[in-house]
Amino acid sequence: MTDIRLFLCDVDGTLTDGGMYYTENGDELKKFNTRDGMALQILHDHGIRTGIITSEERDLVERRAKKLRVDYLVLGQRNGGKRAVAEEICREMGITMQQVAYIGDDLNCYDILTAVGYAACPSDACKKVLNIPSIHVMTRKGGDAVVRELAEQMFPEWFE
Repeated sequence: MTDIRLFLCDVDGTLTDGGMYYTENGDELKKFNTRDGMALQILHDHGIRTGIITSEERDLVERRAKKLRVDYLVLGQRNGGKRAVAEEICREMGITMQQVAYIGDDLNCYDILTAVGYAACPSDACKKVLNIPSIHVMTRKGGDAVVRELAEQMFPEWFE
């Protein structure tokens, strides 16, 4: 395994199935998989910093990130902003982008996925992401513990 020091992920289509549920009162709901949360905790416990970079700007994403105790949460990133955020975090940590793993599923993840040392996506990612030459395509879909699948693939000994 390469020297991964930072594990970042997207929300919609990765930590969730990409669905957006609305109640009659206008509340927005998202379903997160608890196995992904356990994976992020295990990574953190083994010294890997964790984070979420998303185009979303929702309180519920902030609440989920707080519960997961991720080291970094950056909301509202679009059009290449995710890569710039990751580069800034790397400068802060004193690491390179080659020491970053990122999992994402859609066009707004493309720039960061082509820049990190370990790029992955759910099996139902968009075609452009699936066609990145160095991408690790997971067998699971977004929201179906795909982050856990990646973490287990990268660090199997931590999940035995």
